[in-house]
Amino acid sequence: MDDLIRHPLAYARMQRGWTQDDLAQGVRRAAAARGLRSGTDRQRVWQWEHKIRVPNGESQILLGDVFGVPENHREMYGWPDWLPGHDLPLPFGSEYTVQALREAHRSAMDRRTFMTISAVSLVGLASQWATIEPGHLSSALGGKSVDLELVEWLEATSAKLNGLPTEQRQHTAVLLDAHLATVTDLLEQGSYGETLGRRLHTLAASLAITCGWYRFDQGRNSAAGKLWDAALHSALAAGDRDLGAGVLSDFAYQATWLENPRTAADLLDHALTRARHPTARSLLHLRKARAHAALGERSDCFRNLADAETALDSPAAVPAPGYCVWMSPADLAVDSGRCLLDLGHTDAAHQRITEGITLLPRARDKTRAVFLTYSAESFLRRGEVEQALLVTNQSLDLANRIGADRCVKLVRGLASGFRRHRDVAGVAEFLEQLRLS
Repeated sequence: MDDLIRHPLAYARMQRGWTQDDLAQGVRRAAAARGLRSGTDRQRVWQWEHKIRVPNGESQILLGDVFGVPENHREMYGWPDWLPGHDLPLPFGSEYTVQALREAHRSAMDRRTFMTISAVSLVGLASQWATIEPGHLSSALGGKSVDLELVEWLEATSAKLNGLPTEQRQHTAVLLDAHLATVTDLLEQGSYGETLGRRLHTLAASLAITCGWYRFDQGRNSAAGKLWDAALHSALAAGDRDLGAGVLSDFAYQATWLENPRTAADLLDHALTRARHPTARSLLHLRKARAHAALGERSDCFRNLADAETALDSPAAVPAPGYCVWMSPADLAVDSGRCLLDLGHTDAAHQRITEGITLLPRARDKTRAVFLTYSAESFLRRGEVEQALLVTNQSLDLANRIGADRCVKLVRGLASGFRRHRDVAGVAEFLEQLRLS
C-alpha cells in the first residue's frame, strides 16, 4: 500500500471513503460557506495528490474546513503534514513502551498501513529523546516470573538470526516477528527485576530494529517507522543511549532515502549529542555527511566525512553496539564516494566506491547491491556505458536473489541514465527487462 497511495491527501480522502470528485465538491461547498468561489475539480485534486501542484493558501484553508483541521495546526505543521492520518509517536515513559511495541507489531502485520510519522513529529521525538532521562524499570505486578533461561535463549537465537548471510535473512522475518511478540508478552505480563528488565528492553529494541529494516527493504516505510519508534522507546527504557542513537540514524537513513535530507540532518544532530562509542559516532557522522551532500552543503559534508574517519580509527574499550558492528572502512569508502558523486566529483567518487566494494565482505550482499548501483552511476557519468550495464545487471540479479525490493527500485532509478545510450549493445534489452520485471 505504501507504493499505491503516494500522498497524505489521498490517504486522508480514502479514510473517509471519498473519491477525488467527492473531495473537490467538498472544497467547493466549503468555499461557498465562506462566501467564496473555488474552481477545484477532480483534476485539481489529482494534481495535488501526485505532487504536480501544491494547493495555495486559500485552498489549504478550504481543505482544512473539509477535514476539520484547526487553523493553528495548519500553521504549525505546514503542507502536507497537517493533514489528518499522520501517525504521531507516543510520548516516552514506561507506561508507553509496551504500547509502542504492540502498535509496531500490528503495523508490521498490516500491509495496508501507509502513513509515516511526519518530519516535524519525528524531529520533535528526537529532541525529547536527547533530553529525557530513562526512569527505573518496575516489575509487572501479578505476572509470572520471567525465566532467565528463556531470555538467554531468545537473546542467543535472535543474535544467530541477525548474523545469517543476507540471502538467508529474507526467510527469517516471520521468526524475528515471533521473537519480538514473545519479548513484548514477557515485558507486559511477566515479573522481573531491573537488570532482567533492561535485557528484555534491549532485546526488544534490537529485534524491532531488524524487523524495521526488513519492512524498509520491502518498501513498507510506515511499518518500518513504527518498529523503529518502538525500538527507540525500548532503548531508552534500557538506558542504552548508543542503541537509541542508532535508531535515530536509521530514521535518518530512511529520510535521506525518501528525499528528505534536511530531516535526516536534524535527527542526526540530536543523535550525536548522546552517542558515545566511536564506531556509533562514525556511522552517525557518515550518514550526516550523506544528508549534507544531498543538500549540496559541501563544507558540512566534508567536515562530517572527516569526523567519521577519525571516529572509526579511534580505539574503544568495549565492542561496538550490535547495530553498527558491521561499520567498516568499506562503508566509509563507498558512502564517501556517494557523497562525492552527489557533489559532482565523479572521478574521485568512482575511485572511492570501487575501493569500498573491493573491501566489502561477501556476507553483506544487500549492502553490495546498493553499492553496485552507486558504482554503475559513476560509470554512467564517466561515459563508460558497457561497464555501467555490467555492474547494474550484477546489482539487479543480487537484489532479486536476496528479495530486497528497495534495491530493485534503486536499480530502476538508473533507467533514465541508460535511455540516452540505447544504441549501446545490451542497453535496449536491459531497459525492456526493467519494464517487464
